[in-house]
This record gives sequence, structure tokens and C-alpha cells, in this order.
Amino acid sequence: MRGTTPQDISRIAPRLDDEEPDPQAPDAPEPKEAAEKPPGGEIEGKLFEQRKVLIFGGINDKVARDVTGRLLALAGASDKPIDVYVNSPGGHVESGDTIHDMIRFVDSIAPVNMIGTGWVASAGALIFAAGRPERRLCLPNTRFLLHQPMGGVRGPATDIDIEAREIIKMRERLNRLFARETGQSYEKIAKDTDRNHWMSAEEAIAYGLVSRVISKMSDIKE
Repeated sequence: MRGTTPQDISRIAPRLDDEEPDPQAPDAPEPKEAAEKPPGGEIEGKLFEQRKVLIFGGINDKVARDVTGRLLALAGASDKPIDVYVNSPGGHVESGDTIHDMIRFVDSIAPVNMIGTGWVASAGALIFAAGRPERRLCLPNTRFLLHQPMGGVRGPATDIDIEAREIIKMRERLNRLFARETGQSYEKIAKDTDRNHWMSAEEAIAYGLVSRVISKMSDIKE
């Protein structure tokens, strides 16, 4: 997990394609209507219809926006359960917070099943922990990683000091969150996350992060 760091905001220049007809030209052909496609492609569209959301790869603001939109749309359409699959090395804490809170937000209407696969690390574990304890599932070979947030900042010493204090507050907040969600003491979580703390699927069950291991889709409904 990385703390907030200054980022440049790039601007997208207006686009003008040579192939696009000038609507003011008298001989311009009528524009053809694009065929309707499911959001994000055919596979993503089918997954959306099945109320399945994938969170794969690094966690950033783009992923947070996409997942937020899908969760809100699914919860607004039906109160049937939503299956969220997580496979992530982590990323920005703030983006992980957004997804974590949004899962909690929609779970009041549509129950959310969290399914871990591959590795669920850092901010990915933060997202995974958003599920109700009994709805936090994983596939057999999933690995989990908890650790303290990391950050880097350049600038005046006063700014560095401010950022350092913010990272400490962030770490304490995350330790409280994982203590609450796993049933472990705050002291144990703080000690474990002082360094990389890896867990297998079975170890994550014993730790309180995972409810059970599943090996087939029908296991989700148990």
C-alpha cells in the first residue's frame, strides 16, 4: 500500500479523426450507429449480467471508479447477491478505502460475496476485508499479505514530517480495521504488519480473515 503522493494531472487534448465526416458538409454520409456492446467488452458484459465483479491488478483511482460504478449499478438493479473476485498485489490506500467503503455501502441492499484468488495483498486485503466475515471466501491456492502502508514524499522537511505523521495515523487506522475484521488483538495486528505477513488460505482462516475455502462455484451459495 502506498500513501498519497503528488501526481501530475495530464490533460487529454480534443481529438479529430480524419475518418470522421464533417456534419456540415452537404455530401457527408449519415453516421452509422455503433452496435451496442456490453460495458467493458463482451466478457465483462456477461459477468455483469451474472452479478460478478472482478478486481484484478493494481488498485488505483481508475479501478476504484470502475468498481464503484459496477457495484452501484448492480445494487440498484436487484437485491440479489454480488460476487466480487479479488486478485491484487495492492496499490493506493485511498483507492482501496473507496472500494472497501462502497462494498459495505451496497451490502446493506445486495449481499456481497468476496472471493479471493491468486494473491490478495496489501490494499487488496483491505478490499477483501470489506465483506461480512461469513462471506469472505477464497480458492485453495490463494495467498494473503498484510503489511504496513508505505509512502514517499520529497520537499521541505516540514512537509515530510506531515506526511510521516499521516502514514502513522493511516497505519493505526488499518491495524484497527484488521483487528476488528479478524478478531485478532490490535497488538498482534501491529506486530504482524510491522513486516510482510504472508498467509496461506488455511492460515488466513485460522487468522480470521477468511471464512472458508471453496473449490467449485456451487460452494459460494452454502
